[in-house]
Amino acid sequence: MSTSKVELRVLDGANLYFSRAAVKLTLDLSALIDAPAPAAKAYASALGLGATRPGRIGSGFRQRFAIRVVGHIVRRIAREAGIGRIGVRVRPEADVRRLVVAFPWAHEQRARALGEAIVEVVDAFGTEETELAALVTAVGDRVRNEPPGNPPPTLRPKVPVVAVTGTNGKTTTSRMIAHIGRAAGLHVGWSSTDGVYFDGELVEYGDFSGPSGAGRVLSQPGIQLAVTETARGGILRRGIGVASNDVSVVTNVTADHLGLGGIDTVDQLAEVKAVITKITRPRGWCVVNGDDPRTFAMRLDSPAKCWVFSRDPDSPSIRTVLEEGGRATTVLDGFVTVLDNSSDAEPLLKVTDIPMTLSGLSHYNVENALAATSAALGLNLPKAAVVEGLSSFSPNENNPGRMNMYSVRDFTVVIDLAHNEAGLEALLEIMNGVRPEGGRLLLALGSPGDRADEMVTAMGAIGARGADRVVIGHKDSYLRGRPPAELDEVFREGTRSVGVDDVPSFPTELDAAKALVAEARAGDVVAVMSLQDRASLDAWLRSEGATVDTPEILKSKVERAQH
Repeated sequence: MSTSKVELRVLDGANLYFSRAAVKLTLDLSALIDAPAPAAKAYASALGLGATRPGRIGSGFRQRFAIRVVGHIVRRIAREAGIGRIGVRVRPEADVRRLVVAFPWAHEQRARALGEAIVEVVDAFGTEETELAALVTAVGDRVRNEPPGNPPPTLRPKVPVVAVTGTNGKTTTSRMIAHIGRAAGLHVGWSSTDGVYFDGELVEYGDFSGPSGAGRVLSQPGIQLAVTETARGGILRRGIGVASNDVSVVTNVTADHLGLGGIDTVDQLAEVKAVITKITRPRGWCVVNGDDPRTFAMRLDSPAKCWVFSRDPDSPSIRTVLEEGGRATTVLDGFVTVLDNSSDAEPLLKVTDIPMTLSGLSHYNVENALAATSAALGLNLPKAAVVEGLSSFSPNENNPGRMNMYSVRDFTVVIDLAHNEAGLEALLEIMNGVRPEGGRLLLALGSPGDRADEMVTAMGAIGARGADRVVIGHKDSYLRGRPPAELDEVFREGTRSVGVDDVPSFPTELDAAKALVAEARAGDVVAVMSLQDRASLDAWLRSEGATVDTPEILKSKVERAQH
């Protein structure tokens, strides 16, 4: 007999369903969804659900009926197992025949046993009523007698923790917060998609944006502040590794990774990102982007106070939060400024004195600086440390792979992750910001192989519309089984939609960069969307005589471009 179990996943910490460890069970309910209505109704009745209307075979109504049935099964088995009260969340998937059921756990082995018991009762669809009742009792007894197993490994931190998430800007923002922490004289640990760092030194290379990253950071001897970059994938696969944080930061939510892990819409993605705000301590701060409605709404479900940031000092979100007793960080008369209804507006430093903002031209990095300021002050770090940290945070030295700029002979090269539409638009904004009159924009597009076709096509259109010359540079270690030629065609579908047909393709980011640098003339700006070749790009550029742009050189390029 085929089983309804698609996946049983144990989540070790706060997750999409609960603010604590939970089991996520994905079920294929084809037998129940496709059964004649009388059979479906008889199954529900045998389980103790009397008045039900199954709805039409294969319909959304039948899926909602199945949600009710599965929730009832979990509670029946839990009751038989002697579990007095149990939280249950049952959610539909995009496929009408699939559901996700989740419940919290305190002991792993018993929780797994409960998950398997649910599967067994679901698989018994079509069994006689007396047999089904006996089965529920039997599996309940089995769960009751199962050895409990280990408790959740969720960490209870002894030092302040800042959790940072968002679609764009989370790496830059978390690096800024860690840099400010060090300017305040603290020993700071930081985890991200790049690795685990302690006091600015790489401890371990790799993607540590999941729960293991938090564990590695908090285990550093002498740590006084932990900054954890918290990505969508880690929350979905394992949950969050810490029981609480002191400050949560959400930079924004835009389309990214859609179609993966059961997350098909931007609203669902926002729900995932919001998990970090729900475990912020009541005396802490939930830092949110006031110009992003999905992000701004997250404050409503957070136990913490709200600290909003916005480039617009007259933003309705700022008025709302100040009236609610929260705080805000904005740009007022060119200064990064903190607002609080109980005191005067407090200017900290000029936006043009923050190297990452490109004299204020990079709107995304202005927002990242406002978010980092809010988080640092929410931790009660000194204002002087915020000023020192932001003004000394250099793109190339402190933010590898994000807006790294070089001077090569008489043109500029930019290396930036730019991994989605919003990131690419931000990169084009930066390229335009340093392009002198008569200069061209030369862009190497690229994407991992698991991105949705719609996103890749959109990036092709955005790049071809915004740049004078586009090529494709593949991320050959991140193709994830997708043939490069297939990815080329999806990119070119986007470029053709804006009238650009000549789009060469190269096997790596480095090959694409070499081709564009060979074409570059005086005043041009070359940019590479780089995920994997950052180190080799840097080494090759230096071998070609490139020099890293200092904050002073960046400022002069921006000023020259404006005249």
